[in-house]
Amino acid sequence: MLLEALDQALAARTAAGLSRRRRVVESACGPRLRVEGRELLAFGANDYLGLAAHPRLIAAVQEAVAAWGVGAGAAHLLTGHYAVHEDLERELAAWVGMPRALAFSTGYMANIGIIPALVGREDAVFLDRLDHACLYDGAALTRAAVERYAHNDVGDLARRLAATPARRRLIATDAVFSMDGDLAPLPELLELAERHDAWLLVDDAHGFGVLGQGRGTLQEWGLASPRLIYMGTLGKAAGVFGAFVAGAVNLIETLLQAARSYVFTTASPPAFAAAACTSLALLREEPERREVLRARIAQLREGLAGTHWPLAPSTTAIQPLLVGDNGAALALSQALWDAGFWVPAIRP
Repeated sequence: MLLEALDQALAARTAAGLSRRRRVVESACGPRLRVEGRELLAFGANDYLGLAAHPRLIAAVQEAVAAWGVGAGAAHLLTGHYAVHEDLERELAAWVGMPRALAFSTGYMANIGIIPALVGREDAVFLDRLDHACLYDGAALTRAAVERYAHNDVGDLARRLAATPARRRLIATDAVFSMDGDLAPLPELLELAERHDAWLLVDDAHGFGVLGQGRGTLQEWGLASPRLIYMGTLGKAAGVFGAFVAGAVNLIETLLQAARSYVFTTASPPAFAAAACTSLALLREEPERREVLRARIAQLREGLAGTHWPLAPSTTAIQPLLVGDNGAALALSQALWDAGFWVPAIRP
């Protein structure tokens, strides 16, 4: 009965055009990928600055493996916190202009650790309707009230904040929304957080390394506040793996003590931390990579402007082309694949 139910659910997904599949990549990450024996121009990656296969990152990993071994061998709070992890956290804090930083294995693990560590019963979490799934999953672990405000609607959020009887409040938002590529109104959100004594958690997975001269979206806006919680990832523009949270010293100490996804997991390999340190150096030394990205964004938008499909008003590297229902998206993706372009169809 249980297995039959799984088969029925999978069949329903397929019938609705929602079934997903993996394709096996046979080359290093880059603009062109070898897949299933073919070389295609790839539009589905988030290696925004082309650092994932950078020779200096490769060398950093090789040298770190020789020095530190492969695995960390334990959680950070046991015997798995290496000197290179400490170096990375110090460099990340300085890079984003925050007092302290804490390294996590992934952005998903960071967000499902941050939110339950700061709010619980009698509290409230306020989420943009288009926030990433990990923010919703983190909120679900808190037993707090969860309020969903209309996308980027500061007025709706203000009304909800004013009406809540919650003891503590946390606002969580993507900085760059992962499907539409638009930016959150962070100055207005921070003003509301200040007015209502709330935390503001900013998930900058798609802004770190790109916006604010590589220092992220808070730097782009020139924002600073002790109630800001900044989460950035190291597997997108930075080209490595992992994530981090930066903020006030006592905030980070609280997460170190209470974020379950940090406390109860093995530390990431020291070699990844070494590569991330090298990536930060490249973000400083090679600003022209961000200029190239901006030029590519403009080139793509200009090229798509003549099509009959609407292009979202995004200025970031996330450029969705709205083509219709699931079937239309899958059909266009397949046609592009046949023509040598790997452009995945994004569906619910």
